Amino acid sequence: MKNSVCLRTAKDPSAGVQFSPSDMVRRRAAAWDGIRGDSVEITRLDRFEYGMKSPYHVLIASERSERADGETVVEGFGKSTQRELSHKLSFIPAGHCLHGWQEPRVLARCTYLYIDPAAPLADPALRFSDVEFQPRLFFFDRDIWETALKLKAQIETPTSSAYAEALGLVLAHELVQLERGATMAPTFRGGLAGWQKKKVSEYIEDHLDEEIPLQQLAEIARLSRYHFARAFKQSFGMPPHRYHMSRRMERAKSLLQVRARSVTEVGMMLGFAETSSFTTSFRRSVGVTPSDYRRTVS
Repeated sequence: MKNSVCLRTAKDPSAGVQFSPSDMVRRRAAAWDGIRGDSVEITRLDRFEYGMKSPYHVLIASERSERADGETVVEGFGKSTQRELSHKLSFIPAGHCLHGWQEPRVLARCTYLYIDPAAPLADPALRFSDVEFQPRLFFFDRDIWETALKLKAQIETPTSSAYAEALGLVLAHELVQLERGATMAPTFRGGLAGWQKKKVSEYIEDHLDEEIPLQQLAEIARLSRYHFARAFKQSFGMPPHRYHMSRRMERAKSLLQVRARSVTEVGMMLGFAETSSFTTSFRRSVGVTPSDYRRTVS
């Protein structure tokens, strides 16, 4: 399998990791700027094989995986026959071929994150695309693990592309930190300058009915996305995506006080295509549904 899988995935970057037999895998996928992910579950306890060769860096977070027998190979690097793989990470740099097989003891559940080394993913000073990453099999790093699980949650229950992109920035820094063995992210002691806060907050208020990419806000503040995300949280007490949503809900409360507007109309005015998604977001932020809120203010 290894040669055919490596050849196939190298020709088709969107293919990701391939499994054989393929009908024993359930997967969900999502993609954002510079990073995409697969949430993968094995559905029966039969022997299976897997492999890939990707032009992207691949981080694998194995939440649950244990094998009675098997091996994992990164060509040109080494082989592992480790059997207890739960709560382990593996990192396969772009261009390396990974393949293996296992006889599972449990139904495996893993997340595959594909990171484009050429994308404008991180602070330019990080020089992410220049880092010569080494393969790593079955290790653990708490920061990377927690970020990977947050991205998995965005794959399975998307809430905000801006939030997922911010997590991608964090993951890039954590991977560089792991590779270089030192803390690379600078300590940021200050928030946004007065003019930056004013311009960013005004832009958000003018675009409450839209998804605002993190890059757009960073450009307004004339900062890299990484430094902007940290400075914004320092100034506003929450990440940009959460602040944007909180302002949307404040506007929603104001609009709901006009009883001539239906809940559906208010949601559409704020960029929600479906009433159910507006209701869910409003209840998560305010604690009650839009209809219940309207009754209380009446």
